[in-house]
Amino acid sequence: MNSTSNATNYPLLAHPQIQLHGPVDNFMYANFKDQLANDSGSGPLVVSITTLGGDPEMARAMGDSIRLLREYTGRETLFLGKVAVYSAGATFMSAFPADKRFLTRGTRLMIHERIMNSTVQLSGPLNTLAPVLLAKLNEINDSIRIQDEGFADLVAGTQVTLDELKAKAPSNWYIEAEKARDLGLVLDII
Repeated sequence: MNSTSNATNYPLLAHPQIQLHGPVDNFMYANFKDQLANDSGSGPLVVSITTLGGDPEMARAMGDSIRLLREYTGRETLFLGKVAVYSAGATFMSAFPADKRFLTRGTRLMIHERIMNSTVQLSGPLNTLAPVLLAKLNEINDSIRIQDEGFADLVAGTQVTLDELKAKAPSNWYIEAEKARDLGLVLDII
């Protein structure tokens, strides 16, 4: 099927009510909330994003707004990834059911593990050092749990297993639109 005729199968995607681009950060989150507040509130909500990534917690916060909107209103929400949906963009995409996700032709997904940059400073009496290390270990373990929850949401209803995603994520898994469709990570390509 050519791209023109395929796009005509999804006319709602032609004019997303919410359009996001750039780094996933506080600014994008504020922009998202403003666009959502200014939406008419009727009919399916289409959200498009182009991003090279950013703050996974801001992606999760936007995703939670989408989930709550669906749960409280029953409103259909559709995801449209354009050009690049990397890192935190894929985290945001996981808030949409797999059969409500779309990519434009040539779009790439990139999924990776969360990254932590941290220095642990040990200084003081020996009995005070173990709690510092334990606190950092707890932070790492909780971050892994949050990451795995997002990974599970991303692969729910797809042909990708959680174990497969967890095996590929450490080395930055890049997925072309066609492959993402074939794996069921998105419903279709326009």
